[in-house]
Amino acid sequence: MAPLESELIDWTVCTATRSALGPNYVRILGYFREDGTESVGKIETAMRASDPFEMVLAAHKLKGEALQFGALRLSIAAETIEMTARACVEHHETPDEVLQLVVALRPMFEETLAILETGASPVVQQRHPLGFGRRFG
Repeated sequence: MAPLESELIDWTVCTATRSALGPNYVRILGYFREDGTESVGKIETAMRASDPFEMVLAAHKLKGEALQFGALRLSIAAETIEMTARACVEHHETPDEVLQLVVALRPMFEETLAILETGASPVVQQRHPLGFGRRFG
């Protein structure tokens, strides 16, 4: 099975993780879905509350989990949020400068997860370009 092409995933890392985890890969990916959804929600909540401290914790967790699956773009976004929020904590500022990135985080997470889950599926669905049951000519 050829991996789906995407700028979101480093397939070398993802393949290595999948090989290392073997049959546990799908289960661990499920944990990533749960934990990642929770982390994104906490980041969004922290942004609304102008709470950089809570943002740091959730972004740090998301960054690490994304890295293990080769989700580099998601990991970089989480790291940027984390580091900016850390600076905000140190300087007693609000994390306003990462608002755009926080807004983009959930769709990026969902797209990344969909790609990873499709790549993890033992059955790859293929559709005929004309659709099932259509006549030629």
